[in-house]
Amino acid sequence: MSKERLVSFVLVMVLGLVLMGSADCQHLSEEPCSVQILVPGLKGDAGEKGEKGALGRPGRVGPPGEPGPPGPKGQKGNMGRQGKMGPSGMKGLKGDMGDPGPKGSDGDPGASCDCTPLRKMIGEMDIQVSHLTNELKFIKNAVAGIKETDSKIYLLVKEEKRFVDAELYCQGRGGHLAMPKDETANKALASYISAAGLSRVYIGINDLDREGHFVYVDRSAMTTFSKWREGEPNNAYEDEDCSEMVASGEWIDVACHLTMYFVCEFDKDSV
Repeated sequence: MSKERLVSFVLVMVLGLVLMGSADCQHLSEEPCSVQILVPGLKGDAGEKGEKGALGRPGRVGPPGEPGPPGPKGQKGNMGRQGKMGPSGMKGLKGDMGDPGPKGSDGDPGASCDCTPLRKMIGEMDIQVSHLTNELKFIKNAVAGIKETDSKIYLLVKEEKRFVDAELYCQGRGGHLAMPKDETANKALASYISAAGLSRVYIGINDLDREGHFVYVDRSAMTTFSKWREGEPNNAYEDEDCSEMVASGEWIDVACHLTMYFVCEFDKDSV
């Protein structure tokens, strides 16, 4: 509705109210009466901005926002408490002999006597005791069981020795480290090792004299038979000049300073 039409409408309404008031007044009383008419004025100017109202009650919780980018890496935490002790590992190979220790202090001087004959006798007894001890160990190993073929006797020695010491041990009893020179001998040794529950032993094969040229410990050449595992011999670390047999019967070149059990070989004719 336009402003002019609104004004006209208001005037008509006012005029109607005046006429109605005048008629009522004359009807009720003969005294003159007056009629007061309240006419709304024009819209005033906008008032000043009121003070800030009280904080309204919180609205509903909105949906979660998108995850932000990862923050910087935090500082390393404190070390946790020590866990339970794990099970014991398998026994490792015997290490090499250490360097000699420093010389000890001199002892107190002994009593003076002519002890030369006594010392000589004690020295001879020590040698005899050492021989008897070694023979006793040899007998114990022999009683524990041997392996035979048509021409050989094999003895498993359960003393950990280096390759050279193992060969000297076998020579001292009239034999050598086992030298499998055919499939029959090799299978006999493999079953001997497996039945004893072992995984590896020294055998009498090496290339100590010339790298890559393996021979038996009795100096005979390897010309008709070999049982090297695939990829062997490989002279790993350029330090593998001796040989071992595993329970499967395969041969592997190994370092000569390792200590392990070994098998001695004896000719039946010489036993």
